[in-house]
Amino acid sequence: MKWQVLMLAAVTVAFAGTPGEDDPSQPTNVNARYTIEKVSIAGFQNRLISSPLRTELDQVVGEKLDQSRLDKLAERMKKELHVSDVMVKVTRGTAPDHVLVTFEVKSKEQRFDLNVAKFLYDSEQGWSGEGTATTRIGGNAFTLGLVSDGDALLERFAGLKARYEREHLGTKWLGLRFEFDTFHDQWNRATLEAVSASPDITAVEPVTYRDRQVFTPEARLYLAEPLEFDFGVRFARYRPSTPGANTESSNAVVSTLRYHQRWGSAEDIQQQEWEASYGLEAATRVFNTDPVYARHMLRARYKFRHTRNSVQVGFLAGVIHGQTPLFDRFVLGDASTLRGWSKFDIDPLGGSHVVHGSIDYLYRFFQVFYDTGAVWDRAQDRDQKQSVGTGFKKDNFQLAVAFPLRAGRADPMFFAGMNF
Repeated sequence: MKWQVLMLAAVTVAFAGTPGEDDPSQPTNVNARYTIEKVSIAGFQNRLISSPLRTELDQVVGEKLDQSRLDKLAERMKKELHVSDVMVKVTRGTAPDHVLVTFEVKSKEQRFDLNVAKFLYDSEQGWSGEGTATTRIGGNAFTLGLVSDGDALLERFAGLKARYEREHLGTKWLGLRFEFDTFHDQWNRATLEAVSASPDITAVEPVTYRDRQVFTPEARLYLAEPLEFDFGVRFARYRPSTPGANTESSNAVVSTLRYHQRWGSAEDIQQQEWEASYGLEAATRVFNTDPVYARHMLRARYKFRHTRNSVQVGFLAGVIHGQTPLFDRFVLGDASTLRGWSKFDIDPLGGSHVVHGSIDYLYRFFQVFYDTGAVWDRAQDRDQKQSVGTGFKKDNFQLAVAFPLRAGRADPMFFAGMNF
């Protein structure tokens, strides 16, 4: 008897697409009799869905089943996640006339990927570049990279990077990464002269070094959808430039708390984005380190876009307690901070305190920006500097000229390329 009832129900659903003349009150869409009990996503992480799209997905729960609306949401999800396809699957719910809706994301995993993380020309520092090759096996990613960078630190460092990463270790809330770097270092004459003129610094610790190796095992904890927490240990060894000097080590606990939230997608008229992070490095004698220090770093960025106009505001601040190697000291005057200034004119040895702010305005591809900041060791040596610039920017490619604001002369700096 039960199977006869089920057969009758199936026939009723199959032929209920056209309303009967005897009951004009019935809806023209038979699916409208079903209520959506729950919406879920399969094949992708919920934390990568934008807030507006998540809100719309939540809003359909409790509503009547509307296939056209679900198809539109699937198409929007496909564009936002940049995947090959999103299928809508409807199954029976736990209550009568209720259904479960699942968006099945179909993504083609790239098993081998070549990426250019940096390709930049700076009229003060010359060329900088970094490229990586990544292969994926299951949930494991193996990366090998080549780098020659004269922009990020006081020295130009060139060498190899090798990294193993597993985004999810047994659970979606935990990831793991191991990275090993080996670099050869070259120094600007201004830094070498500053070292010679600062015996109080070199007497405590050899400042310049010929090469260094860094090994960093780290874990990543996904605390909530907008929050991530990285923690681990960084083991660094470097060989001082002084002939016959012993190898030094700088071993520290490293941790970074990140917040990233976006409202709206690229297809929306208006979009907002917040990024913030706080990082702490603490080197103690427990890790058999030569320098003992604590390094605090705070970064924040807010971006607002409306149609073709966008404004981005950035801020960073940091302080170091103790004596650090040069690669951990703060630097301003590169392709992203105090653009237009040379870091060797500001402070060829970097500083233990830093503060910086910037405002970028972009109309389509045309860009104007303003930077201000200071880097110092002693409060009486703090000297706030400013710069302005203009150029063209598309995604991460930029072509710009920047001017330091100072009395007496104007020495523009030109830079072009990609800097992620």
